[in-house]
Amino acid sequence: MAVEYRVGTIGNGLMILGEIDPSAHTAAAGFFVRTGARDEPTELMGVSHFLEHMMFKGSEQRNAIQVNQDFDRIGASHNAFTSGEMTCFHAHTLPEHLPSAIEMLADILQPALRQADFEEEKGVILEEIAMYEDNPFMALYERLLEHYYTGHPMAHRVLGTKQSVADLQRDSMKKYFHDRYASDTMALAISGRVDFDATMKQVETICGQWPRGVPGRKHPAFTPRPNSFSHTLANLNRAYLGMMMPAPALNDPRRYASSLVAQIVGDSEGSRFYWSLVETGLAEEATCSFEGRDCLGEYLVLVACSKESVEEVKGRLHEEMHRLNNSLDEAELNRAKARIATAVALAGERPAGRMTRLGSLWAYGLPHLTLAEEMERIEAITLDDLHKNLAEFPLEPIVTGLLTS
Repeated sequence: MAVEYRVGTIGNGLMILGEIDPSAHTAAAGFFVRTGARDEPTELMGVSHFLEHMMFKGSEQRNAIQVNQDFDRIGASHNAFTSGEMTCFHAHTLPEHLPSAIEMLADILQPALRQADFEEEKGVILEEIAMYEDNPFMALYERLLEHYYTGHPMAHRVLGTKQSVADLQRDSMKKYFHDRYASDTMALAISGRVDFDATMKQVETICGQWPRGVPGRKHPAFTPRPNSFSHTLANLNRAYLGMMMPAPALNDPRRYASSLVAQIVGDSEGSRFYWSLVETGLAEEATCSFEGRDCLGEYLVLVACSKESVEEVKGRLHEEMHRLNNSLDEAELNRAKARIATAVALAGERPAGRMTRLGSLWAYGLPHLTLAEEMERIEAITLDDLHKNLAEFPLEPIVTGLLTS
């Protein structure tokens, strides 16, 4: 039986999006909020992620222990994530328990924000920041964003900095919550064996009093400026090299060609970077990915190699990127299409994957596409499309960064 797509809106503007699959053995639900690190005032950097943590500290009806016990009682796999542009709270469970999961997710989305919980969780966030600083690729990635998006809110770190989190006050978080968590800037995505009409009625009952709001999002003019940086971190045994360069936005149809370009040049296996750098032993890792965002986008190159090999690695990277446009062939394009199509299909096999995709499309303002339609768009890309894409978005790094000890 085919998957059915449905969409509805309750009285206060909260949307419900559904992909109903009567043959599924499970069901998933997730509340998506159009807010993330780029929507924060710089002085509150990290508040979206901190607030995500505070949701699980409980509401006026449940404390943190009760939240975990209630999700455990129905055997739900539940979690949340925050990015630069969205926040999501989700659960995956048996179909008969989905109404309970939705009720619990809705409840924690009205957090108590107790002062004692706030102070306790601040320590957890600071430890998480320290953990990220011990991960060279994460440390490099955050610095690349800061240099590439200088002067733009996309440069904000999702976790914030030690200083911004240490300085954050509960009242500032509470105001941010009321400003950004509005019913008409949120959506509930459900997938699997679900009763859409019953869910609509339930959400109207438990979420219908949530206030409206129009927080919006700023889109300041942005042009990346060439620059480079080098930082030292203690106890590194390898060098970590990163590059960023312009690419299409996620709401740009050219994203399909850019995804294929990144796949061909920098997939973790079988790509040009792999054969030139990893297979030859010059680097341990060498990847290129397409990072699409709301009205922005970039290619990201990340490499781990020995300190002595950095200059040779740079030369190989530039060589592979510069010669790509003149050496593409149909066989290479078809292999890339097959890998991306497989990844899309695998992500859509479970209700949790469909739910995440459904909510993410909404969060970025993209129209709903079935998995088949998505694959058709990928399959339709030609070599001419790739050549045009590389002419419009050449693989010429704007920012280069290096971490060494």
